Amino acid sequence: MDISKLMFRDDLMKDERILITGGGTGLGREMAEGFLKLGAEVHICGRRGEVCKATAEELVEKHGGTVVPHPCDIRNAEMISEMNDLIWSQHGPLTGLVNNAAGNFISRTEDLSVRGFDAIANIVFRGTFYMTHDIGKRWIAAGDKGSILSILTTWVWNGGPFTVPSAMSKAGINVMTQSLATEWARYGLRLNAIAPGAFPTEGMSNRLAPSKGDQDKMGSSVPMGRVGEMDELVNLAAYLMGPGSQYMTGQTIAIDGGAYNATGGNFSALTAWGDEQWQAARQAIEGQNQKDRAKRTV
Repeated sequence: MDISKLMFRDDLMKDERILITGGGTGLGREMAEGFLKLGAEVHICGRRGEVCKATAEELVEKHGGTVVPHPCDIRNAEMISEMNDLIWSQHGPLTGLVNNAAGNFISRTEDLSVRGFDAIANIVFRGTFYMTHDIGKRWIAAGDKGSILSILTTWVWNGGPFTVPSAMSKAGINVMTQSLATEWARYGLRLNAIAPGAFPTEGMSNRLAPSKGDQDKMGSSVPMGRVGEMDELVNLAAYLMGPGSQYMTGQTIAIDGGAYNATGGNFSALTAWGDEQWQAARQAIEGQNQKDRAKRTV
């Protein structure tokens, strides 16, 4: 991310204490860096504790400020509660939560196992709710205001062929966002979401566009003719989490270069794939999974 392209003053988020799930890599890391540059105290969590620790050290060395890493598997409600107890006791109440942790891969739905479905649903659907529920209850009990941002996809509006577990889970979080925006507005809590298009990261690219050729073509179907740049997403996240959008709640905003309007923004084109292409995709995805498991310490 080119932090020189952040559109806000450096101290915009100086009074914010924000937790980003899945904050050690990918979009979570980019938002962590952007929020830090804008003055926030940033907390990041993930199953790979050493990855979060390394990211925190790197960002603080680069920008100063505070980034606190936490090993936490958001599929486990007790771990979430213990982590938040520690944050509240050692640092003070959070002011914001970014539900970014996710998992996804392309697959013909008839090839999915129950284990494969649960691997996605337990993180995206259950884990996001567990985290939102735990932090929301703390804010309500203390009379604190807070903001929750969830990272979704445009598939929540039109379905996600070949990514059904993720599409189902993120659609549920979209409904959670709309529901709690109404239910919790009286407490001063806001809930919004971002639906990004193609913002390539290593993990996302290797699971959703497993071949180099597929990755090279990611921007070709986008009306703007390119994939997204990280600073563009961070600017939108900073607006929604910062002090200038207090009247906005219950909204899911697409940032995809017009892809959803033009093509639906999903993987429907993969209906043309045959068995050979799906076998190659499975092998590439498993290779990325093995790399991730090697880094996991929690």
